[in-house]
Amino acid sequence: MAWQIANLLLFLAAAGYALYLFYRAVYHRYLYVKKLGQPASFSGGGEGRMAEFLSQVFGQKKLLKDPRSGMMHIVIFYGFIIVQFGALDLIVKGLTDGKHVPFPAYGLFGLMQEAVVFLVLAAMGYAAYRRYGEKLPRLKRGWKPSLVVYFIFTLMLSVLFALGFERVWLGLEPSGYAPISSAIAAIFSGMPVGAAEAVFYVFWWVHLLVLLSFLVYVPQSKHFHLLTAPLNIWLRRREPVGRLSKLDLEDENAESFGAGKIEDFTQKQMLDFYACVECGRCTNVCPASNTGKALSPMHLITKLRDHLQEKGAAVTSKSPWAPAFAFPASASAGAHAMAPAAVASGVAWREAASEAGEREAAASSADNAGGRKAAREGAVTDIRPTLDWQKSAWHRDPANNPLELELIGDVMTEDEIWSCTTCRNCEDQCPVGNEHVDKIIDLRRHLVLMQGSLPHDGQRALQNIERQGNPWGLSRGDRANWTAEIEGISVPTVKDNPGFDYLFFVGSMGSYDQRSRRISRAFVRLMQEAGVSFAILGNEEKNSGDTPRRMGNEMLFQQLAAENIETFKKYGVRRIVTACPHTFNTLKNEYPDFGLEGVEVLHHTQLLEQLVREGKLQPRHEVQERIVYHDSCYLGRYNGVYDAPRNVLKAIPGVRLVEMARNRENAMCCGAGGGMMWMEETAGKRVNLARTEQALAVGPTVVSSACPYCLAMFEDGTKMKEAEEDVRARDVAELLEHAVFGDRPVRTSEPLEEVRA
Repeated sequence: MAWQIANLLLFLAAAGYALYLFYRAVYHRYLYVKKLGQPASFSGGGEGRMAEFLSQVFGQKKLLKDPRSGMMHIVIFYGFIIVQFGALDLIVKGLTDGKHVPFPAYGLFGLMQEAVVFLVLAAMGYAAYRRYGEKLPRLKRGWKPSLVVYFIFTLMLSVLFALGFERVWLGLEPSGYAPISSAIAAIFSGMPVGAAEAVFYVFWWVHLLVLLSFLVYVPQSKHFHLLTAPLNIWLRRREPVGRLSKLDLEDENAESFGAGKIEDFTQKQMLDFYACVECGRCTNVCPASNTGKALSPMHLITKLRDHLQEKGAAVTSKSPWAPAFAFPASASAGAHAMAPAAVASGVAWREAASEAGEREAAASSADNAGGRKAAREGAVTDIRPTLDWQKSAWHRDPANNPLELELIGDVMTEDEIWSCTTCRNCEDQCPVGNEHVDKIIDLRRHLVLMQGSLPHDGQRALQNIERQGNPWGLSRGDRANWTAEIEGISVPTVKDNPGFDYLFFVGSMGSYDQRSRRISRAFVRLMQEAGVSFAILGNEEKNSGDTPRRMGNEMLFQQLAAENIETFKKYGVRRIVTACPHTFNTLKNEYPDFGLEGVEVLHHTQLLEQLVREGKLQPRHEVQERIVYHDSCYLGRYNGVYDAPRNVLKAIPGVRLVEMARNRENAMCCGAGGGMMWMEETAGKRVNLARTEQALAVGPTVVSSACPYCLAMFEDGTKMKEAEEDVRARDVAELLEHAVFGDRPVRTSEPLEEVRA
């Protein structure tokens, strides 16, 4: 009796202390977000929210993008939940001298527990193998990332051994409902009852202390996502993905715009920091990380989290670590910052065979010269140089004062901020609903609007847009000159055809770039053939503003948006079609914030698919080409348009459509988004070269896209690979034009306008 009372008192003391530490760790982090974060709307509900929440949290939808990892995580996730019922039962046994919780069908319950424990052990073994056997670059290694492996292995083994010695202690017969514990009991069957009882309580306390330690550790590690990830997914934004927040530039009380300090981020953005599981999936698909640039989306989040935590602790005088003796390095003075020496040296890109490169090379066919050439020349992509640089650059210095560190410079470098192509592949892969792009744009907004700092090439493009309405600085009056290049067809303006059905918003690329003009001409011919009533704005059209907005110049974007919307209203525009996914996304998803209402916006492939389906366009002529289609980020991941362009290509007789290893929602960016079209890449490998190598690996004769930016990148890439004579870059509209009219598509004899700085 005395032993039971002592055991109970020790149990209550240990559990109470652990719960107190857990509460303190969670509450202090809550204070940091509340104290430092800008207010945000945390409204729940909404149509489809519950279904999406259930599919991501309980269906593990995002994790299953990597099937093996996803299945492993599902076993651990559900196994851990089920095992907690067994943990409760085990705790009761230790407090009541072997009596158990009266669960119905207790024998089956015991069998289920042992089976689940075995499956969790197997899953954890596979998790350890992926980290230390396969050595996946995206997974961190070391004692800290592996601590949870030790925790869970110890928890599972302590359950099995406690149950085994319980059988020896209580003299239970072997049972098919308890195969593993019965086997353990058989091994130790000759042990005295008193000794078996003592060993049972050893494993009982091991299980309890590890369980309580894990509870305390969770909010102080990446495993805080167990609590914050479901909340983050539930509170995710409901507007179109990737829509940037609208800045109130008329707010006289605003001291600054964008994010110049951690306090400029919203509370919802800060929740992202704590939801991160550090799985590296975002970095694994990021075009910047894949080609040796400074940016790693995972490190973007974790560095902001570290800085928030350290600054929050300084502001509130509440330490994030409990108990302090268990976290001596973290609880010491100082703060994390980027090491000046590492920043100055930059990322050391190396052309080494990576897992991604090997997979892509293996995917190529035996007779594919392009694929063999790509394999010979080394890796297509490799995230390791970026990861190595981030690891060496981010460090704690006891001399650092978190209140004095600069968000831009000490936490995030300008090289990282300007490496992003805004492709959103990181967000699409993130299993906890984190958004990376909006944070980078907020940092850019501060640089541009408050500091006037941006790369020279980008600054020149924005100045040209501001002065002449296009990135080259060509005359505003030349915007409609391309219409004179179409023989025998008149392209009506809104004044010529006031009753038009569709406004063809040509965009700067389609109006000025010599290569992209061919897309405009092809699309006009097809609309004329199909009897579509359309018109263009001609010289009244302005730049859509996508480039200024993604580069952080919100002021210029809002000016352009206001002028374009005023023009749309002037001519009663009700439908808009454009061949540029960037323009498509901006007009469709962002202009409504600035007064565009009741206007349907289509991408040209959506309209072409409709016209082909209705029989208004009939592709009669064969196009004997092996075509690989590249998904534009702003058409695919931003707007979910994957099938329309493929359906158009499939309708063309003679076409053999093939896919790259990375396609649809996981397609790699061409490298032109986020304003990178107008800035030269100075670090690592060129993104468009990497994407071109991925396309060449499947042996195409044509690389097709539905974006003028992507097309320019592929034409540039095939030239760098010396493949332009064998592999041509074509827009979907150009291929359909050839199939409808029978005339040969223009080959690469026409000069490609220099569109990059």
